[in-house]
Amino acid sequence: MTTMKNKLFKFILVIALVWVFLYVNNHWLQVSSHDISSDRIPTAFDGLVIVQLSDLQDAEFGKNQVKLTEKVKKLNPDFIFLTGDLIDSNRYDLERSLHLVRKLVGIADVYYVIGNHEVAVNRVEKITSALQALGVVVLSNEAKILERNGEKLVIAGLDDPLMESIEASEKTIAKYMDRTLADIPDQYYRLLLSHRPEVFDVYVNRQVDLIFTGHAHGGQVQIPGIGGLVAPGQGWFPKYTAGVHTKGITTMVVSRGLGNSVVPYRMFNRPEIVVVTLKKE
Repeated sequence: MTTMKNKLFKFILVIALVWVFLYVNNHWLQVSSHDISSDRIPTAFDGLVIVQLSDLQDAEFGKNQVKLTEKVKKLNPDFIFLTGDLIDSNRYDLERSLHLVRKLVGIADVYYVIGNHEVAVNRVEKITSALQALGVVVLSNEAKILERNGEKLVIAGLDDPLMESIEASEKTIAKYMDRTLADIPDQYYRLLLSHRPEVFDVYVNRQVDLIFTGHAHGGQVQIPGIGGLVAPGQGWFPKYTAGVHTKGITTMVVSRGLGNSVVPYRMFNRPEIVVVTLKKE
């Protein structure tokens, strides 16, 4: 009888430890901070703080997103960038995501681009209209020029192509970029919101300064010492799942995101809030 009780106790203990591990990996928010330096950054925008949130996908962090909102507010951002997949096509609940957005617009100016899940659910117009009604700047293959003290900076955003192959995505993203940035002078420092990191070379070839992306979910499972396990558009052991990647004048920031979709759990890959501070060299 005692042996049976010991086995039952160990079984319950293992289940409890697994539950704690999964809870921490999927609900304990992590803030990742990056300083991005360039002599192309206008002096008037030196020290600009940007918070990036990506791939919420209907995840909840406290009642009405209060935990997530409080963390963002403490970071005191100048801008908040939402880089797609605000909703999840497998369990669409726009109102849940709007709880967060209503709070974010009271903290800073919010900019948004769609992700593949917004396209897949076939409700892009409804989603973007709801966000615009709350004061969000929706960037649909367009660019905004901001001015401070006579100096200018560009914030542009691209739609997600919802393509299955990387070759098709590259062609579509390239077309979107050429259209969006056609009238933007090269001397302006350019920020770009785009959901997909796997087309990094397209961004590099068009010499965009700083890109904010998501989509890869940090590789879903982070293998210590190796990196992410799998990502959409990149397959197994993907290259672009998190952090900062630089080539030439182009820097790409990849958010690990906040929520999950088809695969319900993250491992060694906590939900992430990204903070970027621009530094004039």
